[in-house]
Amino acid sequence: MSENEPREFVFKLTILGEAAVGKTSLINQYVESAFQEDYKPTLGANIIRKDVNINSTKIRLIMWDLAGQEKYNVIRSMYFQGCVGALLVYDVTREKTFAAIKEKWLADFKKYVQKEGAYILIGNKKDLEGQRMVKTEDGKKLAEEINACGFIETSAKLNLNVEKAFENLVKQILSNHGECLD
Repeated sequence: MSENEPREFVFKLTILGEAAVGKTSLINQYVESAFQEDYKPTLGANIIRKDVNINSTKIRLIMWDLAGQEKYNVIRSMYFQGCVGALLVYDVTREKTFAAIKEKWLADFKKYVQKEGAYILIGNKKDLEGQRMVKTEDGKKLAEEINACGFIETSAKLNLNVEKAFENLVKQILSNHGECLD
């Protein structure tokens, strides 16, 4: 492979968080530019693919949308094999989903994923400001505390910061793989 040829990567990502925080909605908005009001819980895992280009680097993202319900806790560990990154998602209107990030979702990610796995913290449902229970500052503090590669608030419904959240995570993973992003 010559130095001028574009590099190609395949990255497996997991989207983690409690039930109904908007994981599937974020993926649908990112991949299909679509949002559905009616909520159907993910059963086990959905696998979605998207090809992206960042600085002439071709990347195939294999995104695993993992069910957040308790009944899937036992089998969830096997879905992490080969994963290099995660979106840790909470709902800004539900404090419980925020509390679960560190104690449950990040703990699982660190337990089952290789050491250089990257993760970004996402506060979703920013469009519901009137119902907000988790302050932006608390999200920023938690991101620093858990050494996330970033923090961003999104709205899958309004397509606010969705592309940016995925792109920031992918750029961190590329950096972890020694890719120069200048």
